[in-house]
Amino acid sequence: METLPLFDDPEPRSRSALAARLHGLAREGVYFGTSSWKYPGWLGSIYTPERYFTRGRFSQKKFESECLGEYAETFPAVCGDFSFYQFPSESYWSRLFAGTPASLRFAFKVPEEITVKAWPTHARYGARGGGDNESFLNAGLFERVFLRTLQPYSERVCALIFEFGTFSKRHYADVRPFVEDLSRFLDALPRGWRYGVEVRNKEFLDAPYFDCLRSRHAAHVFNAWTLMPDLAEQTAREEAFTADFLIARALLRHGRRYAQAVEKFQPYERVQEPNPGARAALRELMERAHRKKQLAFLFVNNRLEGNAPGTIEAVTE
Repeated sequence: METLPLFDDPEPRSRSALAARLHGLAREGVYFGTSSWKYPGWLGSIYTPERYFTRGRFSQKKFESECLGEYAETFPAVCGDFSFYQFPSESYWSRLFAGTPASLRFAFKVPEEITVKAWPTHARYGARGGGDNESFLNAGLFERVFLRTLQPYSERVCALIFEFGTFSKRHYADVRPFVEDLSRFLDALPRGWRYGVEVRNKEFLDAPYFDCLRSRHAAHVFNAWTLMPDLAEQTAREEAFTADFLIARALLRHGRRYAQAVEKFQPYERVQEPNPGARAALRELMERAHRKKQLAFLFVNNRLEGNAPGTIEAVTE
C-alpha cells in the first residue's frame, strides 16, 4: 500500500506526532533531519506562517533568518549544505548556533575548497573554472580556516562530511590513487570529530576505499545520487559499515539529475514520487543502529521524493 503524503491537513499542529517520534528516536541515538531548511514550501506544515509576519505581511528575510529555530521543534538534526560553498566566519557560526536550541545537532559539508580536485567550468568559479585546485585535500587549511572557527560549538556538531564529486579518469584512473591521497589527508586530521566520506564514483566502492575508512574510524556516507548504486545496494554490503556510527544522505533517485529533480518537485510542498527502495534502506539503517546501539545521522533531501519531511514521516511511521 502506498504511504500517503505527510500533512494533508495544512495546520501546523499536524507536525506534533512527527516531532514526538523524531525526538524520541534521537534520545535513542537515531537522528533524522533534512538537507537544508529554508523552504517556503514547508510553510503551513513544518513552519507557522504567522511567526514570520512583519507589519502584517510575510517577510522572506525574517523567515530565512529565524526559521531554523522552529525547524528544531520538529527535527533533532540538520545537514548544513551551505558550508560546501564557503568557509563560514566566526560571526556566522555564532549567529547560527545562538539562534537554535542546544538540542539541535548539525552535520556540515566541508567546503569544496578542500574536496574539489579541479574547478568546474561554471560561471560561479570565474577564471578558476577548469583549473586545478591547489587546496585539494589540504589538511592544514581545513584545520586553520574551518575547524578552529567551529571548535567552540563542537559538542553540537554530529558529523563533518567530505563530499567528493565524480572524478574523471584523468584525475584518478581507479580507486587506489584516490585512497592514497585520502589516507594521507585523514591521517593528518585532528581527532575528536566524526568524519564521513561521500564519493560519487561507484567504482570506488571497493575494498581499498572501505579499508581506508575503517582503519581511520571514518564513515562511508551512504548516498542516493544520480549515478551511484541505490541506497539498498550500498547498505547490503557489510564492508560499507566502516565506523561505529552511521551517516546517510538520501538525495536523488538513481538516474535523475539534480536540475531535473528541482524542476519536477519545487516548491517541495508534498511527496510526489514515493521511493520505496530508499525508504526501506533508511529504515534498515535505523534498525541496524538500534540493534548495534550505534549513533545514526540520517538526512533526507526534498529532491528525493518532493518533500523531505513527508519522506521522513513515511520512514519512521
